[in-house]
Amino acid sequence: MKNPEEGNQTVTEFILLGFGTLPELQILLFLLFLLIYTVTVAGNILIIVLVVSDQHLHTPMYFFLGNLSCLETCYTSAILPSMLASLLTEDTTMSFTGCLTQYYFFCSLVATECLLLSVMSYDRYLAICNPMHYTARMSGRLYLQLAGGSWTGGFLCGGVITLSISQLTFCGPNGINHFFCDLIPLINLSCSDPQMMEMLIFTLSLIFSVVPFLLTLMSYICIISTILRIPSTTGRQKAFSTCSSHLIVVTIYYGALLIVYMFPTTDILRDFKKVLSVVYAVLTPLVNPLIYSLRNKEVKEALRKACRKFVFGQH
Repeated sequence: MKNPEEGNQTVTEFILLGFGTLPELQILLFLLFLLIYTVTVAGNILIIVLVVSDQHLHTPMYFFLGNLSCLETCYTSAILPSMLASLLTEDTTMSFTGCLTQYYFFCSLVATECLLLSVMSYDRYLAICNPMHYTARMSGRLYLQLAGGSWTGGFLCGGVITLSISQLTFCGPNGINHFFCDLIPLINLSCSDPQMMEMLIFTLSLIFSVVPFLLTLMSYICIISTILRIPSTTGRQKAFSTCSSHLIVVTIYYGALLIVYMFPTTDILRDFKKVLSVVYAVLTPLVNPLIYSLRNKEVKEALRKACRKFVFGQH
C-alpha cells in the first residue's frame, strides 16, 4: 500500500551500479562481454540460417532449436548492448520507461525459454521413448502450437509482472545494485508495500520456472532410462552423451534462476546472485547453440554443405 506521506513518484531514472566496485576492470569487462555478445549472436544466427535453408533440418526438433536460437539472440540483445555502452561511456543511467522496457523483454524471454526448454525435452521424450508414434503425435500443427504457446505464455508473464512494477511507487534512492533492470533490485527500491508483489513473483516463478523444470527433468529421466536399455554400447554412449549435456545446461540454467528469484536476498547472497545472473543471462545464450545444435551430426553436415556452397559454389 502507498503511504500518503510519500507523495507522488519522484524517480524518473535509475542508476545501474553494475560492476562499479571494480573500476579498474571496466575495459577488460567491456572486451570480454563484447566478445561473448558477438559470438553468441553470430552462433545463434548461423543456426537459424542453417535450419531455415537446409531441407534436412525441417523437422520438429530443429524447428524448436531454431526457435531457441532466435530467443537467445533476442535475450542477450535485451541486456548486453546497454551494459556494453555503460562500460564504455561510464554513463550508467537509464530512464524509468527504458528500465521497464528492458525488464519486460528480459522477463518475457526468460519465461519463454523455460517453456521452450520443457517443450524441447518433451519432443526428445517422444522421439526416444515412443519412436513408433513420434511422427503421428508431433504433427506440424502440434509443434507450431507448442512453440507459439511458449512465446505467448512468456510474453503474457512478462506483461503481467511489468504492469505490476509500473504500479509501484519509487520515491528514492534510485541506484540499482545490478548490471541490468532486474526484478528484485527494482522491488527493493520501491517504497510501496512489497507483499503483494512478492506473492505474484513467487506464483509466476512457480508456474514458469519450477513446473517447466520438473516436466523437463521427468522427460530426461524417462529418456535416460530408455537409453540405458539400448543393447548397443556405442549407441547408448552416443545418446547418453547428448542427453546428459542437455540436462547439465538445463539444470545450471534453472538452478541459477530459482536461487535468484525464489531465495530471499540477504547481504551474503546479493553479490552471489549477481554472479548467477551473469550465468543465466550472459553465458547460457552462448553455450546453448554449442550444446543443443553444433554437436548434432545433421547440423554439422548442414554447416559443411553451406561452407562448400559458399566457398566453391557447390550444391
